[in-house]
Amino acid sequence: MSVITYDSVKVGDRLPEHVCGPITRTTLALFAGGSGDHMPLHIDSDFCKRAGIPDVFAHGMLSMAYLAQLLTRWVPQSQIVNWNARFISITPVNATVLCNGEVMKKFDDQQRVLLSINTKVKDGAETLSGEALIALP
Repeated sequence: MSVITYDSVKVGDRLPEHVCGPITRTTLALFAGGSGDHMPLHIDSDFCKRAGIPDVFAHGMLSMAYLAQLLTRWVPQSQIVNWNARFISITPVNATVLCNGEVMKKFDDQQRVLLSINTKVKDGAETLSGEALIALP
């Protein structure tokens, strides 16, 4: 990873896109086991059908993890001051997740940048949207 410095970034710069997936049923089962989140909506297609949902869908926190990977591929974790995201829509099984970020603001007095971050599925539907505050050398 090359070192990203405050002087090397400008408003409008985009982070390299981070592509994850496709999210298979195996991915969902492994994430359920690792996270302890065994909600049937994520792993039991029969349960979903009884609930009127066509199929299982990905855990929102799985997309959050992918978004964290976007950030830590750009800067070391120690430079992430804080970040947040809100869930907008579900991520269907077999979807490919596209994670993106863009520099929205620079804070000269602190050498920090504010990023707009999001995830989308390949068809373009946004699934997560948020911000990250990053300290840069």
